[in-house]
Amino acid sequence: MAAAAVLLRAALRRSRIVAPALLRPRTLPPSPIPLPSPPFGHALPRLQRLPFSADFGYCTAAVEPEAPARHKVKIRKSPMKQSRVDFTKVDAALLPTIILVGRPNVGKSALFNRLIRRREALVYNTPGDHVTRDIREGIAKLGDLRFRVLDSAGLETAATSGSILARTADMTGNVLVRSQFAIFLIDVRDGLQPLDLEVGQWLRKHASGIHTIVAMNKSESLDEHGVLTSAAGEAHRLGFGDPVAISAETGLGMAELYEILRPLFEEYMFQLPNNGLNQDDPTSEAEANEGDESKLPLQLAIVGRPNVGKSTLLNALLQEQRVLVGPEAGLTRDSIRAEFQFDNRSVYLVDTAGWMERSGKEKGPSSLSVVQSRKNLMRAHIVALVLDAEKIANSKSSMNHPEVVIARQAIEEGRGLVVVVNKMDLLRENQRLLDKVIDAVPKEIQTVIPQVTGIPVVFVSALEGRGRVAVMHQVIDTYEKWCFRLSTSRLNRWLRKVMSRHSWKDSATQPKVKYFTQVKARPPTFVAFMTGKSQLSDTDTRFLTKSLKEDFNIGGIPIRILQRSIPRKAVAKSNIKKRGSTIIRMKTDKRTEVSDPSQS
Repeated sequence: MAAAAVLLRAALRRSRIVAPALLRPRTLPPSPIPLPSPPFGHALPRLQRLPFSADFGYCTAAVEPEAPARHKVKIRKSPMKQSRVDFTKVDAALLPTIILVGRPNVGKSALFNRLIRRREALVYNTPGDHVTRDIREGIAKLGDLRFRVLDSAGLETAATSGSILARTADMTGNVLVRSQFAIFLIDVRDGLQPLDLEVGQWLRKHASGIHTIVAMNKSESLDEHGVLTSAAGEAHRLGFGDPVAISAETGLGMAELYEILRPLFEEYMFQLPNNGLNQDDPTSEAEANEGDESKLPLQLAIVGRPNVGKSTLLNALLQEQRVLVGPEAGLTRDSIRAEFQFDNRSVYLVDTAGWMERSGKEKGPSSLSVVQSRKNLMRAHIVALVLDAEKIANSKSSMNHPEVVIARQAIEEGRGLVVVVNKMDLLRENQRLLDKVIDAVPKEIQTVIPQVTGIPVVFVSALEGRGRVAVMHQVIDTYEKWCFRLSTSRLNRWLRKVMSRHSWKDSATQPKVKYFTQVKARPPTFVAFMTGKSQLSDTDTRFLTKSLKEDFNIGGIPIRILQRSIPRKAVAKSNIKKRGSTIIRMKTDKRTEVSDPSQS
């Protein structure tokens, strides 16, 4: 091998063509020509690769060998195979539905967040308490699968009748009717508990026609052959077939869960007429409503203090027992989102937890509920502030500090506001208190929020279902005003009339508004372009805002007026360009006398 390297180096130095046969690995006699050693401290120069690279696999010190032929590495494909059904074209109402069940604190809400790819459900480690109390619904995405997923409260069969746990179990049983599949979660770190066996018996009794899959959650820290194998053997005692090991926190086992769900969903979809495919173009409706923002889906947040009837109002609007209600204060912890149709319009309702004053002492799920309620207030289009009529009648003021904070924050964020006074049925026998509440609430709201006039107030009884339609009509009317748009030409014609009918002290005090335009809606935002350095005073801004609300009937929503200055030089240049060739230069008498040669 060394002799072959010597011959190859010598051939290259003399620029001779070396036969390819020399490059093949073979035994050669030692060369009698000694190779001169390089000077001390200098290494041999790196030789260039031969242009006629042959197939050889040995390497020398001076020659860079041709790299061996690399075999194409086969990339391991994802175990998720493509489904035969395109679930993206299936109507959302026809998608298969999965409900997550199990005893408390096994990770149902964490798996719900993993499937919908958002952190909507509250997740908190409370072994002695229930974080989730209501049924939460969402559209899950697992690979190319799309399905509806329901997050339920933890089941405890030993709950006493009438308690919160018993009511949540009854609600879960009612939701099972519209579910086709169920994922039964157990905590693999705790092993199979007696309560898991009771939940399994409850499922066989109430959900005998539902295909149930057992998922061993929290298995990310366990070995694959030891504890998991024994845990799988214990899970077989539940009688629902082979379990699947997953981790809702890290995403472990989602591919295996996909392989289990895919054939089940395909079989379910093939049983539907037309495979459940939406024959209409799913984007046609969105494109048709693209120009009219008021036809887009409306997001309504129901907010207020604890125990004022927010959840009861949500059930009344949906006309079903969607969320848990009761006399206990602070019963709602999660912000529950529900969708329904009203007058051919999609409305997304969000029932938030009771808004409490943040004292810094909140711990556990209550602190998370306060933060989540504030986030939903920022995302909503219209905010429905619910007040308690009985407390208003027995107090000096209509709104407490938390309610004032909610109303002002909604207006500052540019949201539409509708005030709903609930529990009016409790004042039916006392006409004096009834008249007091009806008269006092609008006046105090106008005092608390003077910058917005005409905020709608609706008096309802959510428990009896009275006022439900009136609330939705006021909400939609406020939403249409919130999406209102005006053309620039119409605004400038209005501006000239407003400026002419207002009595100014003199021409110097009149604001120099060049033109007026609307730059955005939701909420309506206008820009007044001012000439020079003049600015609109607060009085002028209030005058224009009031005139806009009165002339265009857009009261009850926040209106923003911004100002921009136009330099006087730009105004002068624009005037010259507009006049163009109409400018005529007149000669003076002096120039005429000087230019006349007869008088010189």
